[in-house]
Amino acid sequence: MQTVLKHNLETSMKQETGYITDLAKESFKKIAPFWPLKNLIGVNPLQGLEDLPIEDALATGAAYFEQQSLRQEMELVNRETIKWLQAFFDEGQATIPMPLRAQGLYAAWRKLAIYDKKLHRNDAQKQEWLMALPQAAEQAIAECLLRLSIPKEERKEFLTLQLTTLPGWAAYLKYRTEWAYVDGSHPHPVTQADYLAMRLIITSLLWPEAKTLLACHAQALQQAKTGTNTLAKMKIAEKNFRLHLLKQLAAQQLKKPHVPKAQLVFCIDVRSEPFRKALESTGDYQTLGFAGFFGLPVQITDTVTGESHASCPVLLSPKHEVKESPCSHQGCEQDRKSYGRLIAFKRLYQSMKYTFSIPFALVEALGMISGVWMGLRTLSPRLASMLKTCTTKILRTPLAVEPSLENITLAEQCAYAEGALKMMGLTHHFAPLIVFCGHGSTTQNNAYATALDCGACGGRHGASNAGILAAILNRTDVKNHLHKNGINIPEATHFLAAEHDTTTDEVVFYKSLELKNNLSCIFLQLKDNIEKAREKNSASRLQKLHVMHGTRHHAWLRSQDWAEVRPEWGLARNAALIVAPREITASLDLEGRCFLHSYDYTQDAEGSSLSVILTAPMVVAQWINMQYLFSTLNNVAYGGGSKITKNITGKIGIMQGNASDLMTGLPLQSVYASDKEAYHEPQRLMCVVYAPRPMLDRIIKAQPLLQKLFGNGWVQLACIEPDNSKTYFLDRALTWQIQF
Repeated sequence: MQTVLKHNLETSMKQETGYITDLAKESFKKIAPFWPLKNLIGVNPLQGLEDLPIEDALATGAAYFEQQSLRQEMELVNRETIKWLQAFFDEGQATIPMPLRAQGLYAAWRKLAIYDKKLHRNDAQKQEWLMALPQAAEQAIAECLLRLSIPKEERKEFLTLQLTTLPGWAAYLKYRTEWAYVDGSHPHPVTQADYLAMRLIITSLLWPEAKTLLACHAQALQQAKTGTNTLAKMKIAEKNFRLHLLKQLAAQQLKKPHVPKAQLVFCIDVRSEPFRKALESTGDYQTLGFAGFFGLPVQITDTVTGESHASCPVLLSPKHEVKESPCSHQGCEQDRKSYGRLIAFKRLYQSMKYTFSIPFALVEALGMISGVWMGLRTLSPRLASMLKTCTTKILRTPLAVEPSLENITLAEQCAYAEGALKMMGLTHHFAPLIVFCGHGSTTQNNAYATALDCGACGGRHGASNAGILAAILNRTDVKNHLHKNGINIPEATHFLAAEHDTTTDEVVFYKSLELKNNLSCIFLQLKDNIEKAREKNSASRLQKLHVMHGTRHHAWLRSQDWAEVRPEWGLARNAALIVAPREITASLDLEGRCFLHSYDYTQDAEGSSLSVILTAPMVVAQWINMQYLFSTLNNVAYGGGSKITKNITGKIGIMQGNASDLMTGLPLQSVYASDKEAYHEPQRLMCVVYAPRPMLDRIIKAQPLLQKLFGNGWVQLACIEPDNSKTYFLDRALTWQIQF
């Protein structure tokens, strides 16, 4: 009998645990993930509401995330929650780390919370309850829901409100539990149930009447549904922009292809577009657009520092580790040793700065030097940068690296090479010199620096991926494989890698020393013309930053000024993704507002390449578009607030003040020209595809993701029919409507 009772009890507990686990997972569905500062990724803050029509999502999102003030009791619960989250998630900023973190958030917190007087306030009953908490987070959640008298039918909503009343930290939890270390490999593991258990226990202690959250939310939802029609305002801006652009695109004609002097493949990033146009104006160059990771799902490891990072869109998981080493030229070993010493010194300095007692001695020892250096960086950033550059040259820090392809089989290399060339339509008329150009940015004292780097590379620089694809395509056996499949790359064609700095417009080439004589002239002329394009594009971009008659020197100076809050505009004013041959856009001034992905439907009979473009690069572009849109509409709820008043917490995110929610969007200065005048124009992404409608219909029918984005109004799809240049819009019912 006892055995049966024990079995029934265990079964009941398992069922209860499963129910709570599912409940926790459901409650997180309305939360969008937030990537940490080391690799900031643009994300739609209403990603969890994309199953709704956008007009409904805007109202629902306002009720959940845009409440101007919370109940005082909820604010108190938030403050105590933030305190513990800062300690647990710290990545090296804290002087003394939180104990027991290796056991997980709930397990560690449960053992330490009994010492927190702000929670129990020396109340004997509360102390006793804290000491008797269940070991399992799921059981603690169930106990708290009963303690707070939450009806079973309202528990999911109540847990959701526990998240949306502190959405920034919940977004980071979403990232940690669904996008990073989902296998539990992080040294400080956490689960969604861990967080909800801690949050509910704090709520039970500080606000036993928290059930009133449900009524408050119902009232907020009702107000949001009758509030301002945000979508109507966006539609006006969208109409003004879209019709003009589509008429220009439809009027373009494809030209007969020829072999240019050089071909350069840039990321689809909107900042690449004006630079490409400036470069094309200097000579016989063809530029193409492709997602900045160049189709390579790789993990990059620096063999000198041992550091490793994923260099592909977050929608993908790295499949190969590629090790990078300093180039094998004369002096390479000295470069490696010097670079290693520099990195070791930086790490030693950082560790000394963040320890408990050494900083006092450090100030005494280096205070005068640091004071002079700070003054120099403030009063003369140009001189400070020149001194830093000279020091770097003395230490011989290597710029050129070469990737190891040993972890990518020949068959895989051939597949990546063929896939990339076909997807961008570069399968014939190869130039003697072809450059894959990744991109990154250079800024000082900028917590949001990775937000200016390549989103397709997971918030990292793109030169590594460019170097890998160039190395693959320079292999004779890869070219032979491509030849068998109908892609005939001339033997004399050589591939190079480079990186475009979007802040300074500088282009750095990698491993160009081995060029033969016949290519040297082309290369040297290309470098000269790139400098001309740099001068031209820098002047144009600086005008948008209210710097009249600016030169590349002024752009460089902004990148070195550690007080500059607007080193560049990033992807502000982005509005469209154009999937088409370059000839369709080459003669147009797109004002840096369009993502450009090269594509030739005649080389994609099955539509497989277009399907990948629409379900990967377009999705990333939509995330970026929505991040800029919502950061502009409500910078407090969805943005990052002012850079001037921010604080970094735990090296993972930004807070306003010393105990706010994590600010998950873009700072005010990234989307506003002043405190009140917006620079970014909020409008949804329009995707323009130069391909037959039947091909698009087949792809949309096979992809539920596209049905959701187009059908719910998050993205507008336009089609330019190649046969007659007629333009069509896809309506919300997924049927085509002719425009002109």
